[in-house]
Amino acid sequence: MNHQLSISAITHYYGRKKILEDISFECCTGDITGLFGRNGCGKSTLLHILFGTLKPASGSIRINGAHLRNNISSKQIGYSHQKIFLPQHITVRNVIPLYFPGGEDQNKIFYSPGIHRMETAKVGNLSLGEQRYLQFLLVIHLHHPFVLLDEPFSMVEPVYREIIKEKIRELQTVKGFIITDHYYKDVLDIATKKLLITSGKTIPINGEYDLSAAGYLPAGQQGNNM
Repeated sequence: MNHQLSISAITHYYGRKKILEDISFECCTGDITGLFGRNGCGKSTLLHILFGTLKPASGSIRINGAHLRNNISSKQIGYSHQKIFLPQHITVRNVIPLYFPGGEDQNKIFYSPGIHRMETAKVGNLSLGEQRYLQFLLVIHLHHPFVLLDEPFSMVEPVYREIIKEKIRELQTVKGFIITDHYYKDVLDIATKKLLITSGKTIPINGEYDLSAAGYLPAGQQGNNM
């Protein structure tokens, strides 16, 4: 089934400072939407609003035309944010069933590349990159039709970055993704839609040239991840 996530006229303030202004776009099944922008531009704020942990000053979020009133409990949008939320004191082998009681869903995680090397270790003993990779796998395999990924490539070993991109492409046929990361080349590599948040608003971009022209990339920065 195809799904449509519609973000309409989202505006948000911190105090008197307007962070987001009239943010509107759509993300449908099959879309990998890349959000770009400098620190403090409102990318993570927007993701928190979409997930439901932050209420916007104005605007609406709809899925398949229905207003999303309780984002978290609706189980429509999964969110892997920058902080690790996995329990640190139990093994990877025992964490996976907490999220996926059924065998078939568990196998999607257990048989993902690299998991066999870490399944007997406690989560807290994994490197930060391994923890972020594990968290990514757990979130993207939830049955939610939309997934928010905040910095999925940050602090992750290069081999896992490529696996992350492969997994997103594999699930693209049944989910819609919204991704933000300062490793902008990785996002550009997989994004089917690209938006830059600047001065609180979104503008469509096509690639590095547009990011440079809009001031996101300093002169001479093209070709290097930030």
